[in-house]
Amino acid sequence: MMVPLSKKTIRELYPTDILFQTEYWAKVKHRLGWKPYAFNIGTDFAANDMLVLAKSLGGGIAAAYVPQGPEFEPDTEHYGLYLEALSESIAGQMGSEVAFIRYDLPWKSPYADEILEDPYRDVPDDRVRELRMNFGTTRWNLKKAPVDMTFADTYRIDVGDSEDAILARMKPKTRYNIGLAHRKGVRVRAVSADQLPVFYDLYLETARRNNLFVSDYRYFSALFSARVHHGDAPEIVLLMAEHDQDILAGAILTITAQGAFFLHGASSNAKRNLMGSHALHWEAIRYAKSRGCRSYDMGAVSPGRISDHSFYGLYRFKTGFGGGIAHRTGSWDYPIRENVYTAFRNWEKLRNDQ
Repeated sequence: MMVPLSKKTIRELYPTDILFQTEYWAKVKHRLGWKPYAFNIGTDFAANDMLVLAKSLGGGIAAAYVPQGPEFEPDTEHYGLYLEALSESIAGQMGSEVAFIRYDLPWKSPYADEILEDPYRDVPDDRVRELRMNFGTTRWNLKKAPVDMTFADTYRIDVGDSEDAILARMKPKTRYNIGLAHRKGVRVRAVSADQLPVFYDLYLETARRNNLFVSDYRYFSALFSARVHHGDAPEIVLLMAEHDQDILAGAILTITAQGAFFLHGASSNAKRNLMGSHALHWEAIRYAKSRGCRSYDMGAVSPGRISDHSFYGLYRFKTGFGGGIAHRTGSWDYPIRENVYTAFRNWEKLRNDQ
């Protein structure tokens, strides 16, 4: 199989509901030190293209990253064959400094139907997944990344119906908690980017409580500053749930033509009995509806009812809102310079284990 590529400008990227494949996202990452590239894929240029980000690792070495792409999804049994051919084309276009290519695939997980039938089932271990992905390839070179760059399993809600219909699909306890927050005086409002420092403090509080990886403030600043200089960017919304003078929870949403996406969230250690996070997500649903969205993606959950999974708590919380889980294939690597890739992979594993 061959997958020809041709370079084009970032401005020529096609419109998409995948935030991470937009010109706007290229500008965000450029502000953070990444170099963006855009390519048409194949010969049918009317449909398929791709944003690729390059990051220097020092010493004349770089990594290439395809965030939530490519959007074009081949047949499941051809995932590996397609990625192998695409990787060879990317390597030919981007030069010898690229040590490996990482894909954060938006494609449906090959195990999605099995997990749907048995919600207590997790995906197989990486070795089994690599065997399946590489079947039929020439090089058997695709490796499951140590960490998914974005979340492989997220919870989506259909927001096309009336508010009453959406509430009716929720679990009784979730509906009750939304009502409780309202009765106790919790209010949610969209605020300006001037409140970003307040959100970031809440974000740090959440990270400390849950032992999460922390992104720099400049990343959050870039989310809003890049949009100021790019009029066609997706809408970026900062929501805050408040009670009296206290901030209970916050969220950064992105709004595209068809859907809303919960990009980042945070919650306070104080007044958790007031259900600020329930109020926040209910207002996010209402906001998405007001913008004509068809769906609201609430972000990460465990694949199913897997009690020892790090996102099981999020699964229990979000499944109360009456949607369904989207199971994606996750992040995969294609090493080009094996020794450099192995060293980076080992460093990444050590960092993630800390």
